[in-house]
Amino acid sequence: MPPTLFSPDRPALVRRLRAAGCVFAEDEAELLIAAAGSAEALTDLVDRRVAGLPLEHLLGWAEFCGLRVAVDPGVFVPRGRTALLVAAAAAVAGPAPAVLDLCCGSGAAALVLHGRVAPRWLAAADVDPAAVTCARRNLAPLGVPVYQGDLFAPVPVRWRGRLDLVVANAPYVPSGAVAMLPAEARLHEAPVALDGGADGLAVLRRVAAGAAEWLAPGGHLAVEVSAGQAGTLCGIMADAGLDPSVVHDDDLEATAVTARRPG
Repeated sequence: MPPTLFSPDRPALVRRLRAAGCVFAEDEAELLIAAAGSAEALTDLVDRRVAGLPLEHLLGWAEFCGLRVAVDPGVFVPRGRTALLVAAAAAVAGPAPAVLDLCCGSGAAALVLHGRVAPRWLAAADVDPAAVTCARRNLAPLGVPVYQGDLFAPVPVRWRGRLDLVVANAPYVPSGAVAMLPAEARLHEAPVALDGGADGLAVLRRVAAGAAEWLAPGGHLAVEVSAGQAGTLCGIMADAGLDPSVVHDDDLEATAVTARRPG
């Protein structure tokens, strides 16, 4: 018996997604249809999307810097604005760098940097076990190790003072503002990937302090932060012995800070 043809009602699907607040309803409709394969599967996906589940968790992947990155349920979804962080990191990487991606989440930044900077060594780390599992799935084909633990703690000690580039998309949302995040993030991503402490900079303070020890002379730290926090973070980095510089992109509504360890 031949399979039943799958002919979804696209206009009705778009109307339902738009009514649920999906800004890019037409694009989402096509992605959900492509992922479904049957009317029953599509109904299930749309029901869960309308209920507030992130599109990327439903699809199992997110587009980031032109790559398709696997994203498991509960794992931080890479944002488009983080393209600025990756570009800023690549700009200061130097030839054949040794690179560490901290707070790596799905491993998206490491995945892109692998193709952009031709590192002689590249690794990633995250404290969240679900993120580590996801990042390992993305990075294992490239031979990139992913360590589980708090910031630099799980990284092989032989790299202390020898890293050329440390990239960290660490949490920087102040604790009091987490409740105001979109429900997709607040309810479906790990709190450890969002909550940056009282002023949003608690984790980044520790990243800066650690980078001052783990970077080689002339090496760089690159992090993402909000525009309003950049000045304070630069002061923190300077106090740690690093030389910071701010990069901003109005189109992406993104801010990154790079900081060099003096030679």
